[in-house]
Amino acid sequence: MKSIFALGALVLLTKIHLTPIQAAVTNTTVMATTVGNLAGKVVETMDAATYTYALIDTGAAKAWVAAPQFMVKVGDTLAVAEAMPMNDYRSKTLNRTFQVVYFSGNVRVNGKPALAPTVPATVAAAVAPKAANLANIPRAPNGQTVAEILEGKNKFSGQPIAVRARVVKYNAQILGKNWVHLRDGSGTEGTNDLTVTTSAEVKVGDLVLVTGKLTTNRDFGSGYTYAAIVENATVVVQ
Repeated sequence: MKSIFALGALVLLTKIHLTPIQAAVTNTTVMATTVGNLAGKVVETMDAATYTYALIDTGAAKAWVAAPQFMVKVGDTLAVAEAMPMNDYRSKTLNRTFQVVYFSGNVRVNGKPALAPTVPATVAAAVAPKAANLANIPRAPNGQTVAEILEGKNKFSGQPIAVRARVVKYNAQILGKNWVHLRDGSGTEGTNDLTVTTSAEVKVGDLVLVTGKLTTNRDFGSGYTYAAIVENATVVVQ
């Protein structure tokens, strides 16, 4: 009986001290619920929306990592730091569900900081979106302007806000949400662009009515920090 208890205790201690990678030695994919560091050789890679996905072989297991688009190829050594795992992550762009993806803003390729993909000037000019028309955008009923929200973020923190503005940037399905940048012509640099997350799908140039609660000093990890953001907003195209 004592030997059984001793064996059980040994198993329990072994589980407690296993790292996410070590715990997945018998699996094909790393599973985790905490922020961590991963490194390995790239065995598969693809781009989707504004992100690059790479499957790395750590030597103990394989793990999918993702970061804002960067240059990488099969065979490269990839290391990510402060990675945030998203279990059962669904990419609409890829039409695929990943068992777990590690999102990070701190990526090194072959020991050097990752480089963003280069786009020829002629191509960039051809695909660059037209500037959104921010003229004469009416205020939301009982609402605020973008500048009023950002300049008064401490006052509005935790409070419901309403703003009518145009979408100037849209990133789909990052950390499970669509990320929308809004401007209405108010404010100056630093107080003229409000970020919201939502499940609604919009496109650049849409005039939208946004409602939700303002959150301040939000840190998502991996370098994603916001002085003010509206999470899980209701976004209606008008």
